[in-house]
Amino acid sequence: MKNLPKKTLPTDQPVEEFLDTAATARRVREGHELLKIFTEASGEKAVMWGPSMVGFSQFNYMSPANKRTKGIWPKTAFSPRKAKISLYGLKDLPEGKELLPQLGKYTEGMGCVYVNKLEDIDLNVLRQLIAIAMTFPDQW
Repeated sequence: MKNLPKKTLPTDQPVEEFLDTAATARRVREGHELLKIFTEASGEKAVMWGPSMVGFSQFNYMSPANKRTKGIWPKTAFSPRKAKISLYGLKDLPEGKELLPQLGKYTEGMGCVYVNKLEDIDLNVLRQLIAIAMTFPDQW
């Protein structure tokens, strides 16, 4: 069976250690704020996924395009990257897609949402999106 590369799997790297090494002081601050928000809204403990994603919970998946491709992925995650903050899992369910326009100023990638800074978004909407993401089935 084909699986995800090792870099996208949970690691033992301490989350706070990763956040403390973000590219700028603002990203360090925002990373710690996101950690608090995601932890409270998800009810889960943060785990590093690969070298740069802070993930919460997980689900098993099998690719609809290739049944031999399967693996695990976080239900929701974030990364305080230098250029933009990446938020994962917020638009995977219909309820999340419906609520997403209320988040504030953001752009979308294939599987994630990008924000320039936390001040650009409604943190209460973010909490709701995280809670919705946590309802993603454990098996997909």
